[in-house]
Amino acid sequence: MILARCLPLIWLSLLTVCAGRTLHPLPVKGPKNVKLQLQTSRPYNIAHRGSNGEIPEETTAAYLKAIEEGTDFIETDILSSKDGVLICFHDCILDETTDVASHKEFADRKRTYDVQGFNITGFFTFDFTLKELKKLRTKQRYTFRDQQYNGMYPIITFDEFITIARDAPRVVGIYPEIKNPVLMNQHVKWPGGKKFEDKVVETLKKYGYGGSYLSKKWLKKPLFIQSFAPTSLVYISNLTDSPKVLLIDDVTMPTQDTNQTYAEITSDAYFDYIKQYVVGIGPWKDTIVPVNNNYMLAPTDLVKRAHAHNLQVHPYTYRNEHEYLHFNFSQDPYKEYDYWINKIGVDGLFTDFTGSLHNFQEWTSPLPDTSKSPRQLLGQIASLVLPYAKA
Repeated sequence: MILARCLPLIWLSLLTVCAGRTLHPLPVKGPKNVKLQLQTSRPYNIAHRGSNGEIPEETTAAYLKAIEEGTDFIETDILSSKDGVLICFHDCILDETTDVASHKEFADRKRTYDVQGFNITGFFTFDFTLKELKKLRTKQRYTFRDQQYNGMYPIITFDEFITIARDAPRVVGIYPEIKNPVLMNQHVKWPGGKKFEDKVVETLKKYGYGGSYLSKKWLKKPLFIQSFAPTSLVYISNLTDSPKVLLIDDVTMPTQDTNQTYAEITSDAYFDYIKQYVVGIGPWKDTIVPVNNNYMLAPTDLVKRAHAHNLQVHPYTYRNEHEYLHFNFSQDPYKEYDYWINKIGVDGLFTDFTGSLHNFQEWTSPLPDTSKSPRQLLGQIASLVLPYAKA
């Protein structure tokens, strides 16, 4: 009798649990041999070069840490070695984040090249074979971050990066950037006249990546392809239907391929054009909310206009340190996450600190544990409701 009176309440509770888009807990494992799907109910937690606030960027350890901490996507920059192997590395030069300077055998490799209108001097990735690059060890980019892992981890290939995501205990998406495509195509030649972009897409297809955004195929192996070069995204649109994201720099900067300013390519007219090829934009966060003397000013209408064109917005980069937090947030990264998610309304965030973003979202919009069967959920809810019914 008591249970009968409580059934409407139990049913309502189940509806609350099951309503809306599919939700999945992170980073809990599901039943044996079953991977929990990607969550799609809240803004994506994108591990910017892995959990690189803790471990040197774009290393296996940084990506594994991000997965452990609950990321939805692991992000990487794609460059090439001299012999055409795709590697995970951000800078076109090796100087800042490897020990290349300590390798006397490479002392004669320093070069000066034109990179997007600037003469850059250093050790360029495309002047080293993969075998030579594997001799190097990575180091932390910023001196105010933990230096204990310097010299421990090698540069990894794009194939190795994909394997990390595929071997994760749950579905983890990948978010590769086609980095400096103009420069790569100038200095690296692939057989058959193939381009840098061709090699990136070929690699993704080799591992079964493809499918439009939120399709069944995409949900099995989630992927966003990003680039600052609009022509690269347009070019690969003929090669893959995977979702693409146009990255946006400081609005005064020109693009590396079309020589348009980013102010031009954030116009409504340009959004009408580019939305044929991309599902979203990835702006530097200070282009969305301008900053003066480390204080944030009034937000622009960039997010509102992008959403009006049915484009997602995934800004970069969120960092916990006081060197990067604007004064408005009182040195509290959780206040920053709250502002961008709940006031600005972004759809994903590139963060160097995956764990802190995951914690914030679990505290403010937790995902239910759907690893339990409906019968188990019913029993769990009944156990909560019945004591009150008896009272």
